[in-house]
Amino acid sequence: MTQESELTNATNTARTAVVTGASSGIGAATVRKLTAEGWTVFALARRESKLDALASETGCTPIATDITNEESTQSAVDRILAAGPVKALVNCAGGAIGKDPVATANLDDWRAMYELNVLGTLRITQKLLPALKESSGSVLVISSTAGIEPYEGGAGYCASKFAERVMARVLRLELIGEPVRVIDIAPGMVHTDEFAIKRFHGDEAKAAAVYAGVPDPLTAEDIAECVRWALEQPDTVDVDQIVVRPRAEGSYTKVYRQQ
Repeated sequence: MTQESELTNATNTARTAVVTGASSGIGAATVRKLTAEGWTVFALARRESKLDALASETGCTPIATDITNEESTQSAVDRILAAGPVKALVNCAGGAIGKDPVATANLDDWRAMYELNVLGTLRITQKLLPALKESSGSVLVISSTAGIEPYEGGAGYCASKFAERVMARVLRLELIGEPVRVIDIAPGMVHTDEFAIKRFHGDEAKAAAVYAGVPDPLTAEDIAECVRWALEQPDTVDVDQIVVRPRAEGSYTKVYRQQ
């Protein structure tokens, strides 16, 4: 093996990422972006068939995983760590369920969002943190501008995203002096195939209304590029937070819509 080949092999070994929520949306776009940039990627999500299709497309390693389940998550982490060092954890798994006012909100919807957006992120972060310390790695969280500015009908989702952002911020403080970066990317309006559909329990008309008239909402690929850029900064450069919105969105309640 030549010296150049040895260097390339070492670089590939060091550039291993774990991406949750990888079966669709921002997670899938992140897998595509990182593999295209030469990263070795473990793609985690619940839907095995979608993961297999993504693996065929990108060369990622698919692991069917439910991060709200302890046994499932531990099994995935054991498999990942057995393969070698991990450089980055990208927490994309998450979602909104319902848009009801506080007075009539469904407790099960709130519980499901908290289990996925907060406790799922916490669970896999805890399990991979020792390995990330060993590799001078990164914990990256895809939160949301919903975790910055609350809005009517969004209390449950906003609460979970506030919690996720605070968790990332506190972890950053707790790890000062340790060789780990903690990065929070908070997207505004991103038009993906599933986010709004899931939020409105399959109601396509309500989902379409979210984006109606908005010129050029963000895409999953836009956020994946933010992930790539943040991860590929030098290890000593911590991009604490990126807030990214489409030009047409000043805030959740101030959006330009073409007539």
